[in-house]
Amino acid sequence: MAEEQNWEETNNHTLCVNNCGFFGNPTTLNLCSKCYKDRRLKEQHMSTAKIAVEKSLSQPQHQPETSSSTAATILSTVSVDSPVTSSVAEVAVKSQPRNRYPEQHACTFDFKTIGKEAIAKANPVVKAAKLEKI
Repeated sequence: MAEEQNWEETNNHTLCVNNCGFFGNPTTLNLCSKCYKDRRLKEQHMSTAKIAVEKSLSQPQHQPETSSSTAATILSTVSVDSPVTSSVAEVAVKSQPRNRYPEQHACTFDFKTIGKEAIAKANPVVKAAKLEKI
């Protein structure tokens, strides 16, 4: 009789706390292995997010540069007949993301050649050996 009670005490299975239908383990806070793994991942993401927020709050915020040279470059690209004033050009500098598209600014960087070189490096040409004629 004592053996039966001892066996029942050691095999006392509790269901997972999240009610997923699996058995929980006391070493994993009465969670099943899947729920425990999900909880650990969630805690890990929360801690990294907390660190990132603290880091961003501790760093001084950068304000975009709105120097007269950037306004001058925009004004130089605008035609002479255009009724654009310097204040409107400065607003345009602040509102538009600069250097987003190479067609929108005077960029001399050759994206096409760099892209071809990167693809050629990443994908070497594979050729089979030719068969000798008999």
